[in-house]
Amino acid sequence: MRLIDRYLLRQLAGPTLLATLALTGVALLSQSLAGLDLIVNQRQSGLVFLKITLLYMPQLINIILPIAVFVAALVALNRLHTEQEIVVCFAGGMSRWRVISPAMRLACTIAFAALVMNLFVQPAAFRTLRQELFEVRTDLASTLVREGEFTEPVPGLTVYAQTVEGDGDFGNLFIHQEKADGSSTVYTADAGRIDRRGGRTVLLMENGTTQEFSERGVLNYLTFNEYAYDLQAITSSDELIHYKPSDRYLHELFFPDLTQDWERKNRLSLLAEGHARIATPLYNIAFMALALSAIIGGGFSRLGYGRRIATMGAVASVVRILGFVVQAACEDSAWLNVLQYVVPLGATAFGLRSIFRQRVSRFIDIRRRAPAIGAAA
Repeated sequence: MRLIDRYLLRQLAGPTLLATLALTGVALLSQSLAGLDLIVNQRQSGLVFLKITLLYMPQLINIILPIAVFVAALVALNRLHTEQEIVVCFAGGMSRWRVISPAMRLACTIAFAALVMNLFVQPAAFRTLRQELFEVRTDLASTLVREGEFTEPVPGLTVYAQTVEGDGDFGNLFIHQEKADGSSTVYTADAGRIDRRGGRTVLLMENGTTQEFSERGVLNYLTFNEYAYDLQAITSSDELIHYKPSDRYLHELFFPDLTQDWERKNRLSLLAEGHARIATPLYNIAFMALALSAIIGGGFSRLGYGRRIATMGAVASVVRILGFVVQAACEDSAWLNVLQYVVPLGATAFGLRSIFRQRVSRFIDIRRRAPAIGAAA
């Protein structure tokens, strides 16, 4: 029996792994297309783009895993049942629970892995992601200058560069600065780059000029070989990284700091996210039960199980959509969080009930009755 269990487990594990990899690849492709703004507009390197894309993977995998489990289980079980391997298991005296136990153990293992990712991996990855996005958004080189465009990083300061090289060098630089007293200064330079001088961030300009009018209306025109334009007013910022509910660990979701205004106002959202972290892995078990119901929950058929598979596919879609709806509703009412567990557990009970209430195939009954009929004759 252990040999048969291992065989059934192998037949299910392979397609599950392949389906997970395929769906993850599709999800990463869509996520990478959405993140092209980092390269096109923010002028970040390919390494930063790849790092941010990969940091989305824990959440993407948790969303994809139930679908991958469902699809893989349907493919593997349909083949096993069509080739009468499951029929042979029943005919050999294996109970229904013994036949489905490898699939349910695989689903429970995947659910445990998803729970670990929800509780530990996803918050750690999303915190790192938030820090990376904060650095990208506050990247002075990308926000100060855009190639061929007049930008205004702060009020009263206009910057233009004809070319921006990959290493951060600017070509044909133009700066117009308006001062508080109403006067203005114009800087032009053949080249420039952002550098550090004396612990301060500066725009180092080379081979340029400065032009400004004095209080008496006289134009002051100066040339320089090198000039350090102080960017301290632009770089100084009191902005801090704000962690969203998806970035927080479980204890931060269930026990937020109510002395903070944001956490006090969004306490229900944090609570809903915390219960969703625990409840969503249960969908792996529920979808496996629905897949087993689609194949084993009815009699043997040589014509296939297209109708039952379509029905259970629709049920699985409704269950997952209902889960998203319930999670959104829990942000307005705390007692609805119970439904986040009821939906996947109810789907699991529905799938298992349809399996165990179905009579064993007539073909198997005949095989079992044959010895008794022969003895009686």
